[in-house]
Amino acid sequence: MSKRPSPISATVDFDADGVQHGFLKLPISTDESAWGAVMIPVTVIRNGEGPTALLAGGNHGDEYEGITALIKLTSELRAEDVRGRVIIVPMMNLPAAMAGRRTSPMDGGNLNRSFPGDPDGTVTQKIADYFTRVLVPMCDVVLDLHSGGRTLDIIPFGASHVLDNPEQQRQALEGAKAFGAPYAMMMFELDAAALFDTAVESQGKVFVATELGGGGTSTPESLAITERGVRNFLIHFGLVEGEVKMPAEPQIYLDMPDASCYVQSEHTGLLELTLALGDKVEKGQVIARIYDMTRSGSAPVEYRAGRDGILAARRFPALVNMGDTIAVIAEVVDSLG
Repeated sequence: MSKRPSPISATVDFDADGVQHGFLKLPISTDESAWGAVMIPVTVIRNGEGPTALLAGGNHGDEYEGITALIKLTSELRAEDVRGRVIIVPMMNLPAAMAGRRTSPMDGGNLNRSFPGDPDGTVTQKIADYFTRVLVPMCDVVLDLHSGGRTLDIIPFGASHVLDNPEQQRQALEGAKAFGAPYAMMMFELDAAALFDTAVESQGKVFVATELGGGGTSTPESLAITERGVRNFLIHFGLVEGEVKMPAEPQIYLDMPDASCYVQSEHTGLLELTLALGDKVEKGQVIARIYDMTRSGSAPVEYRAGRDGILAARRFPALVNMGDTIAVIAEVVDSLG
């Protein structure tokens, strides 16, 4: 049975030339607003025929590098700079972004675990459905800007995935490298089925993701990498003229071959990491200690690396619970300089 049309409507005309700023309007009815709407900002910049790129941030509401860079871009990118169409949604999960949370305060929904979505579902599921059935089919290439949010800090990288279609995989990997972050990653996802990534890739589109810092904030360095990367992405895929600008140091290409790259805690307590992000890791090396906070005089539990590589991500808060990812170790494949 076919799904009904999305309840979300756009106040912009995706086929009109020029620059438009508007909203994706999702009707809601709450105690505070009986006939209300979630108003997700959207900008469309079109200049004649050409490819279409979707630039998305705020898939998780506490990941600020992408949100900030895209909000800035909406007031800077001009129609005459573009060949084709650029659709910018700085905050996909607007309720989460407004609350400074990873998930939506309206329904507890994690947007990046809600695809392909449901037009008759929760607010988060309805947003996922609109992207899956309306926005993604318009596009040729998609850039989804992530970072670690409040609970993770991650080295800056552009990422792609292993795909069944070799040409689609090649284009995505080249896009991830061209983003121009200090690292490029072939990323293994722990829970891929309901990701935005999968919803885009299953439609045959070229998808590039990022991780660009974290800790629930941004820095001048992380924003500079993000803004340069967004421009590089548009240049690489032919929407904007110019030359791709790479980092001063040779870009490092990383691989996450399987789930063993993720180090997850089997204890609750106080986390001490022995390495900084980007540090070299040797198999068997102590990378973290967890201390029992209910008593003094007890030795910590040590966590050792199961592989060689570098520390690509770490838990940001010092307090850790069972099941939390405390570290991610990625293998170094090559230097691309």
